[in-house]
Amino acid sequence: MMRLSSRLLPSPLLSLAIAALWLALAGSVGLGHVILGAAIGGAIPRLTDRFWPDRPRLVRPATAARLAIRVVGDIVAANFEVAARVLGPVAKLRPGFVDVPLDMRDPFVATILGSIVSLTPGTVSIDVDMDRRVLSVHALQVTDPAALAAEIKARYEAPLKEIFGC
Repeated sequence: MMRLSSRLLPSPLLSLAIAALWLALAGSVGLGHVILGAAIGGAIPRLTDRFWPDRPRLVRPATAARLAIRVVGDIVAANFEVAARVLGPVAKLRPGFVDVPLDMRDPFVATILGSIVSLTPGTVSIDVDMDRRVLSVHALQVTDPAALAAEIKARYEAPLKEIFGC
């Protein structure tokens, strides 16, 4: 039987993240916004929990925090790099497609990897093929496809595997 606390708050970290996001978007930490953020943060995971029967569990939250900081830093740095490339000579652009082989078997975690790649300017995930275990990526600058695939695996896939224990 499921514990009462698990039924009331199935994903406490997700609830906290939703409440924090609500407060950030509201731009105020007034009592009303805190109460509404807590209500929304508690309700959304509870209402959507049945859609996630095999959701992977967070095993290493500290690694997740480090990965989040890395992703934010990469997004900022990539914005400058993409701006310089787009404003520079078009002849220097080397767009291309790269298949990144996946070492993970969990489709949810692979989708998170695809989302991270898409959030970073200059790259977008095209497909997550779990049958072939490949993430297809389009990048604005591909001089060495193997190096780009290795960078995605080292910077994002390896920490995700650690975070979710897969």
